[in-house]
Amino acid sequence: MGIIAWIVLGLIAGFIASKIYVGTGQGLLMDIVLGIVGAVVGGFLFTALGASGVTGFNIWSMIVATIGAIVVLWLYHAVAGR
Repeated sequence: MGIIAWIVLGLIAGFIASKIYVGTGQGLLMDIVLGIVGAVVGGFLFTALGASGVTGFNIWSMIVATIGAIVVLWLYHAVAGR
């Protein structure tokens, strides 16, 4: 996947995750960063559990990235909230 695809995937996954977890977006840049980090974390978690991680720009990768972004968002709020 190219860098533009990672940014678009990250933006969409981060936005969806922030809407699911918090109810509001975190801002454009934070949504992108959250989604890209979430894609990496989600890919690692899914691979560790025996499933395929981020495989390209498709629905499965979006689900994996969104779940990873929710985990990253949860960790972010756990650390920043203290």
